[in-house]
Amino acid sequence: MVAPTGELLASAAAPTTAGLRDLLPPELAAVEDPREVAPADARELTKVLLRRLATLEEGTREYSYVRSTLVEMNLSLVRFAIRRFDSHREPKEDLLQVGAVGLIKAIDRFDPELGVEFTTFALPTVLGEIRRHFRDTTWAVHVPRRLQELRITLARAQERLAQRLDRAPTVAELAEHVGISPEEVVEGLTAANAHTAGSLDGGNDDGEGPGPLGDHLGEDDRELALVEDLVALKPLIATLPERERLILSMRFCEDMTQSQIGARLGLSQMHVSRLLSRTLRHLRQGLEAA
Repeated sequence: MVAPTGELLASAAAPTTAGLRDLLPPELAAVEDPREVAPADARELTKVLLRRLATLEEGTREYSYVRSTLVEMNLSLVRFAIRRFDSHREPKEDLLQVGAVGLIKAIDRFDPELGVEFTTFALPTVLGEIRRHFRDTTWAVHVPRRLQELRITLARAQERLAQRLDRAPTVAELAEHVGISPEEVVEGLTAANAHTAGSLDGGNDDGEGPGPLGDHLGEDDRELALVEDLVALKPLIATLPERERLILSMRFCEDMTQSQIGARLGLSQMHVSRLLSRTLRHLRQGLEAA
């Protein structure tokens, strides 16, 4: 379960502003809530704070405060990034936290001396963290990395070809466009079904009747094993003497007792029991040897 974004930010935050008044840079003196800073001001203040962060010693209270302020001030960048994933069912709060992890990594890795805009550097890092989250944690069934990447490639190819052809592309067209075999296309499209799983308690839309989907699924037939045993027993029973076959038929087909079998065949109940035990032992050994 992904922790709330507030907890993530709190873990990177320094003590309260009240205890840092004497340590705050002038740029932060008038900032009450970094999340409320206007975008244009936030960009300029981010540049100043990143330069300040590079001069501070990691682990100090001022370093922690400046770092956490940069995170909160740039959360709008994370919100912008997760809009690209609106089609996914993943909760937005979870994606916001994952993106915030990418934002923190970008802040820690950014070098102000390179002369690159922070948003230009940070956005790919945030998007990469979110994509890694989808790749590693959101699949309902684990599939090989190769198929996960193939699914993404095929999804992009389907979008491009659909726009060009004004219809859904065929497997052959996808294979030619991507440069792989039709069998690999089918494998990749099948792997896409493993990304999400429906609930067995959900509604049933396939026309098989009302009620949860789980009520319409098949289950193991315990009688199948009995059928296999009977098929295997048939040639073994055919090799038995006629009397033993008759005793088996009366005992298991007509459900007669040993006394009733003995009365019909003119044998004692004890004799029938010995014959039956010997026959069953012979059949059991034949099955185990098969």
